[in-house]
Amino acid sequence: MDLLKIYHLLLSHFGYQNWWPGETRYEVVIGAVLTQNTSWKNVEKAIENLKKENLIDEIKILNTDIEKLKKLIKPAGFYNIKAERLKNITKFIVENYKNTENLAKLSIKLEDLRKEILNVKGIGKETADSILLYALDREIFVIDAYTRRIFSRLRIIEGGEEYDEIRGIFEKNLPKDLKIYKEYHALIVELGKHYCKKKNPVCEKCPLHNLCDGICKS
Repeated sequence: MDLLKIYHLLLSHFGYQNWWPGETRYEVVIGAVLTQNTSWKNVEKAIENLKKENLIDEIKILNTDIEKLKKLIKPAGFYNIKAERLKNITKFIVENYKNTENLAKLSIKLEDLRKEILNVKGIGKETADSILLYALDREIFVIDAYTRRIFSRLRIIEGGEEYDEIRGIFEKNLPKDLKIYKEYHALIVELGKHYCKKKNPVCEKCPLHNLCDGICKS
């Protein structure tokens, strides 16, 4: 099945998502850490709390008491773990690259930088790739639970493959285009939230209904 065709069908239905929202690259990093296992609305509340304290800044986050940070990001859930992870990724950025803006300017090989980020305690592949794609403008495709669900129902993947195997399928079958990578991931999220739900998928109204051929009902 043509992955680019699916992209254009989703784009035609949902329009450009212009994802990831954030006024600075570091704000995108914060969002990538906080968004795990919660809704974006909850992340927005947490980020708004940080903004009220003028803390969307690497050095300020490092200097913020961990208990205060936990309280501020509490709306995003799992705040004990996420506060530690936010501190960890921020420390990595500051100690090695000074700040996120500076990191984005450097010509480090993608796979080398990815390995560095994955070595940060608590940062998994989805979070690392979200940071690379959306905060650092690197051409890497992000895989999440929505991707596994939708494309296994379309029978493009089985669903249980390793993360990087699925990533490879997308990257090999799509133009190496930063905007497409960013938009496609955002469009997949929209489809998963509104139509291709885990339970009770809205198949008849799904923009991929004709391609899916009712598989999602099984």
